Amino acid sequence: MHSPFSIQRNALRVLLTVALGFALLSSTAAVPFPDTIPLPDGFQPEGIATGAGPTFFVGSIPTGAIYRGDLVTGQGEVFIAGQPGRAAIGMKYDSRSHLLFVAGGPTGKAFVYDGDTGATVAEITLTTAQPTFINDVVLTRAAAYFTDSMRQVFYAVPLAANGAPSRTSQEIPLGGDYEFIPNAFNANGIDAVADGSPLIIVNSTVGSLYTVDPASGIATLIDLGSGSVQSGDGILLQGKTLYVVQNTLNQIAVIELSDDLSSGETVDLITSPLFRVPTTIAPFGNALYAVNARFGTPPTPDTEYEVVRVPKE
Repeated sequence: MHSPFSIQRNALRVLLTVALGFALLSSTAAVPFPDTIPLPDGFQPEGIATGAGPTFFVGSIPTGAIYRGDLVTGQGEVFIAGQPGRAAIGMKYDSRSHLLFVAGGPTGKAFVYDGDTGATVAEITLTTAQPTFINDVVLTRAAAYFTDSMRQVFYAVPLAANGAPSRTSQEIPLGGDYEFIPNAFNANGIDAVADGSPLIIVNSTVGSLYTVDPASGIATLIDLGSGSVQSGDGILLQGKTLYVVQNTLNQIAVIELSDDLSSGETVDLITSPLFRVPTTIAPFGNALYAVNARFGTPPTPDTEYEVVRVPKE
């Protein structure tokens, strides 16, 4: 049987432990997230994806290398080394399978990596046609969909229930309202509503947004009124709010879509003095993380690149 003194002593110990825990939580919460996260010099980044917790991934356009870092500490390192014949443009992380899906740009391929170990899980040829530029990817429960900026098509890679990718793909023509400009950069960023249909695709050259039937490829223009998303690059759909990175304009358009996705209105423009041609974004908490690709700046081994944090607003 415990004495009254021992009971009081144990109760005091519990109270002190709880108080210490709250103090630690408060001190952690008070530490600001870094506004910029440096990437390796000369890395030439483009795509970004958030993984488990505060983990993020950024890909290198010319080498296919993948950098993995922490959004809280700003620390990281090259996770997957570059390889000949690979490239990394847009990317998405699948929490079901812990796999990282990467658009392979001019290679005409999709690359799938284990997000925990970095091992190559799949190398999928989407097209052998030229020119091609596999630009971005979105994951739904049924498939991974990839855009091609140089061809009037997109690609579907079926996914198993656990997120494992098929080694095959389907090429789907873009039709309907879709406007394709030959010898220009067309379909770029891609996202999807929660149940996977429709997809949303931005055309960089035309400055238009479309909903797209993932099965038929029929595109329907989203009416932006007098608005435009010229130089649209990576996009992010959260509910009925669509964020569109406008790379050379150094801004992110915030578009409120109608319930039926037939129209949208630009309600805000997110800018930052830290933007240096951002290309793609990934969410974490109440912030967006944008990759500065610095297009137009001649790349050298010493050229600096970074990820920039901005509030969603």
